[in-house]
Amino acid sequence: MITVRLTSRGRVTIPAQVRQSLRVTGGDRVEFLEVAPGRYELIAATRPVTALKGMFGKPAKGMTVEQMNAVIAARGAELP
Repeated sequence: MITVRLTSRGRVTIPAQVRQSLRVTGGDRVEFLEVAPGRYELIAATRPVTALKGMFGKPAKGMTVEQMNAVIAARGAELP
């Protein structure tokens, strides 16, 4: 287990071994995911959004922009 100290300003230095394992460098983004109360997982958020392309396959049927806007407006009207 690797232990680090939290500064008075709430900052933590991620040890080199962890940075190498996550493949992150200065300026990269990381996310904290709560996996259980009081337990968090540190995730490297270095993948570009284009890496998500094709993740869910093609939709069963397509929609026009007008159809999407109509659905959004209908759902928005349902909100209190």
